[in-house]
Amino acid sequence: MRKHTEDAFVNFEEWTKSVPEAITGDLLWKVKAYRLALFLSDIAWHDATKLMSDRRTMGLSDQLFRAVGSIGANVSEGYSRGSGKDRARFYEYALGSAREARYWYYKGCHIVGPAVTDHRLQLLSEIIRLLLTMIPDQRAQMLHEQPAVYGYETDVSMEATERENLHRLLTNVPLPKPNSAIP
Repeated sequence: MRKHTEDAFVNFEEWTKSVPEAITGDLLWKVKAYRLALFLSDIAWHDATKLMSDRRTMGLSDQLFRAVGSIGANVSEGYSRGSGKDRARFYEYALGSAREARYWYYKGCHIVGPAVTDHRLQLLSEIIRLLLTMIPDQRAQMLHEQPAVYGYETDVSMEATERENLHRLLTNVPLPKPNSAIP
C-alpha cells in the first residue's frame, strides 16, 4: 500500500505506481479528472489529520474529507452511466464537491499552512477546469456560467502553461507538518 513520510513531498508519479491494478486497469483510470481526484483524496488524508488536531477545525476536517472524497466518487459514478445527461449530472455533483473542497481548504489555511493551502487550491482549480470541460461535452451544450480561466493565460501558449503548472502541482506536493500528539 502507499507509504508516505511525514515530512516529505508525495509525488504524483510515485503515487500512480502504488495504485492497485484493479483501479489502474479500469477504463475510468484514463479520465484525468478522476486520477487527480483520487490523488487529492490520498493526500487530503494528511490534511484532514492535521485539521483534526485543532479543536476549532475538527468539523472542518470532516467536511473537507467528505467533499474531497465526493469528487472522485461522483466522477466514477457518472462515468458508469449510460447517457450523457446522466454522466453530466454526476460530473456536476463532482464540480460542486470540488468547489466545496476548495472552500474548506481556504478555511483551514491557518492550520495546514500556506504552502499546502495554495497547492490544494491550485490542484482543485485544475480539477474544476477539467470538469467544466467534461460537463458540456456530455450535455452537448454550454454551462450557464461564464467560462473561468482559473489563473492560466488565455493566449496560444495556454496548453504549455497548463502542462507546466500541472507538472509542478503533481511533482511538489507539500504535506502539513505533523503534530507530535497525533500518531
